[in-house]
Amino acid sequence: MVDRIESYKDVAQEMVESTAKRVGTIATIITGAVAGVAKEIGELVTDGFELRDAVRQARLDRENSTATIIDPDE
Repeated sequence: MVDRIESYKDVAQEMVESTAKRVGTIATIITGAVAGVAKEIGELVTDGFELRDAVRQARLDRENSTATIIDPDE
């Protein structure tokens, strides 16, 4: 027969193991969430850079355009 102290030790060991597994699972969930947020923020910043570059290019195109009207009858 298992005495009381050994029984308590077994219960305590199960609780520690269960807690460690749950904490590990929670940490994995949080890690995935943080990585997902970081990825979305990075993509948002990239979109901003692309928009900025498009605006700069549009300005350059407008400044450098030499719009000449060509008369097709000439």
